[in-house]
Amino acid sequence: VQVEESGGGLVAPGGSLRLSCEFSDSFFTIANMHWERQAPGKARVLVATISSDGTPAYNASLKGRFTISRDNAKKSAYLQMNSLTPEETGLYYCGGGGEGRDYWGKGTLVIVSS
Repeated sequence: VQVEESGGGLVAPGGSLRLSCEFSDSFFTIANMHWERQAPGKARVLVATISSDGTPAYNASLKGRFTISRDNAKKSAYLQMNSLTPEETGLYYCGGGGEGRDYWGKGTLVIVSS
């Protein structure tokens, strides 16, 4: 199973980015999907989760600025990020898991800087 993130890049503080995550396997349709962030020198943290039935959950620190979504037909998950701050710079990883299986991508880099 391959997991590939895309959409990262350099954005100014207050800007927006939309990350995408593509799964290579139909396992995606039953997987709970996650986005995690690893900032430089810090531990990886959970940013958002969306269950297989489409129920989202977010890290409380986001205060409604991010939206996670999924498209089962495209085997893809997305993370819309608004009002980004420099503290949200880092590698963003997408993963999916369920039924004892867990798959993660290699990450996409987001840099929030002026």
